[in-house]
Amino acid sequence: MENKTARLTVLIDPARKLAFEKLCHTQDMTPSQVMRRLIRDFLVEHGVSYAPAKKAAKKSAK
Repeated sequence: MENKTARLTVLIDPARKLAFEKLCHTQDMTPSQVMRRLIRDFLVEHGVSYAPAKKAAKKSAK
Protein backbone atom coordinates (compact mmCIF):
# COMPACT_ATOMS: atom_id res chain seq x y z
CA MET A 1 0.00 0.00 0.00
CA GLU A 2 1.15 3.55 -0.70
CA ASN A 3 2.77 5.52 2.11
CA LYS A 4 0.63 8.63 1.74
CA THR A 5 -3.11 8.78 1.36
CA ALA A 6 -5.55 11.18 -0.25
CA ARG A 7 -9.12 11.71 0.84
CA LEU A 8 -12.04 10.89 -1.46
CA THR A 9 -15.46 12.10 -0.35
CA VAL A 10 -18.51 10.20 -1.59
CA LEU A 11 -22.07 11.32 -0.96
CA ILE A 12 -24.70 8.58 -0.65
CA ASP A 13 -28.03 8.35 1.09
CA PRO A 14 -27.95 7.43 4.79
CA ALA A 15 -29.81 4.13 4.41
CA ARG A 16 -27.39 2.89 1.74
CA LYS A 17 -24.41 4.00 3.87
CA LEU A 18 -25.70 2.08 6.89
CA ALA A 19 -26.33 -1.05 4.81
CA PHE A 20 -22.82 -0.79 3.31
CA GLU A 21 -21.21 -0.37 6.73
CA LYS A 22 -23.12 -3.36 8.11
CA LEU A 23 -22.12 -5.54 5.17
CA CYS A 24 -18.49 -4.48 5.53
CA HIS A 25 -18.62 -5.41 9.20
CA THR A 26 -19.99 -8.88 8.39
CA GLN A 27 -17.05 -9.36 6.00
CA ASP A 28 -14.57 -8.18 8.67
CA MET A 29 -13.53 -5.27 6.47
CA THR A 30 -13.67 -1.52 6.86
CA PRO A 31 -15.57 0.58 4.31
CA SER A 32 -12.21 2.11 3.32
CA GLN A 33 -10.74 -1.33 2.59
CA VAL A 34 -13.72 -2.19 0.39
CA MET A 35 -13.53 1.12 -1.49
CA ARG A 36 -9.78 0.75 -2.08
CA ARG A 37 -10.37 -2.75 -3.47
CA LEU A 38 -13.23 -1.49 -5.66
CA ILE A 39 -11.09 1.30 -7.10
CA ARG A 40 -8.09 -1.00 -7.63
CA ASP A 41 -10.25 -3.62 -9.40
CA PHE A 42 -11.99 -0.95 -11.51
CA LEU A 43 -8.64 0.39 -12.72
CA VAL A 44 -7.43 -3.11 -13.58
CA GLU A 45 -10.70 -3.95 -15.34
CA HIS A 46 -10.28 -0.93 -17.59
CA GLY A 47 -6.57 -1.41 -18.18
CA VAL A 48 -5.55 1.77 -16.38
CA SER A 49 -2.04 1.66 -14.97
CA TYR A 50 -0.64 4.07 -12.47
CA ALA A 51 2.50 4.50 -10.45
CA PRO A 52 2.13 5.23 -6.73
CA ALA A 53 3.65 8.58 -5.76
CA LYS A 54 7.30 8.32 -4.81
CA LYS A 55 8.53 9.54 -1.45
CA ALA A 56 10.00 13.01 -1.54
CA ALA A 57 13.73 13.02 -0.93
CA LYS A 58 14.58 14.08 2.61
CA LYS A 59 16.49 17.31 2.81
CA SER A 60 19.73 17.06 4.70
CA ALA A 61 20.10 19.37 7.68
CA LYS A 62 22.84 21.94 7.33
